[in-house]
Amino acid sequence: MKSLSITLLSTFFLVSGCATRVQQIYSPPPVQRVSAVAGSGSRPAPKPVALPASAMPRVMIIVDEKSLGTIATAEVEAMAVRKMISLNIPVVDQDMVRANIAKGQQMLIAAGDNRGAAALGAQFGADIVLIGEAVAKPSARRISDTNLRSYQAVATLRAVRTDNSTTLAAASDDVTVVGLEDVSGSAKALRGAGEKVLDTLLPDMLARWAPAGAGGTGADTFDHYVEMTVGGVDQMWKLKALRDTLRGRTSELRDVAQRSYTAGVAEFSMESALPTEELAELLVMSPPDGLKLQILDIGSGKIQARAVVP
Repeated sequence: MKSLSITLLSTFFLVSGCATRVQQIYSPPPVQRVSAVAGSGSRPAPKPVALPASAMPRVMIIVDEKSLGTIATAEVEAMAVRKMISLNIPVVDQDMVRANIAKGQQMLIAAGDNRGAAALGAQFGADIVLIGEAVAKPSARRISDTNLRSYQAVATLRAVRTDNSTTLAAASDDVTVVGLEDVSGSAKALRGAGEKVLDTLLPDMLARWAPAGAGGTGADTFDHYVEMTVGGVDQMWKLKALRDTLRGRTSELRDVAQRSYTAGVAEFSMESALPTEELAELLVMSPPDGLKLQILDIGSGKIQARAVVP
């Protein structure tokens, strides 16, 4: 009887040990709570950009923004204005922009490509146009048996220079949030996506603008696309002197191309290390041999001049 008790006790401890071992092996991992609120958790802070106020570009914002997929809103635009004001970046009056664009929707359609955006921005005196799209939509069904619903927003923005139509920076991101009501849920999702995109885009935009804006470009930085029209070139020697002068300034200009020559008017295109106004001043101070240049007009990436014999 005693031996039977010992056997049963040993069997009990053996089975208990096996159960404990199995529990240790197959015990589920601890559950981690994940917050569904946009912007929660740690995210790296935007890269700081040291740029004097005088060198800051003037920015115009054109964002095709839709809440619930169809309702026009301005959550991303308002956030962009706040962030740029905090960085001391001058912003074109958005009310004026909307009023003028509302008069002709073809202007907004034309701004879909870089050249259209640059041309539209130049009309409002902007150095950079911030253009893109943002849309927020709710999920098709509620979460379980609650009134909660998830809302997803996608924002895509790019910064385009108005003087040469080049893209300085671009960013795209999406956010999913949980909300009780469609309007507030979509707005929260748009703000979350907009914040992530702007925190990436604005430092990159300023970093690429800084060399030209601060006047500290080197010989290898040709950030300005310039088209130059010169009248009064009624003889071939004048055309050759003008062309040789432009192509000879390798430290300030590159890829100088003669586009046309008709009835004494020559057209050139080039990439410049200097802003348009500084290039015009340089050409006046150091004109082609035997000629003098009179500047008639300086625009966004454009110079109109006339060549005369001194």
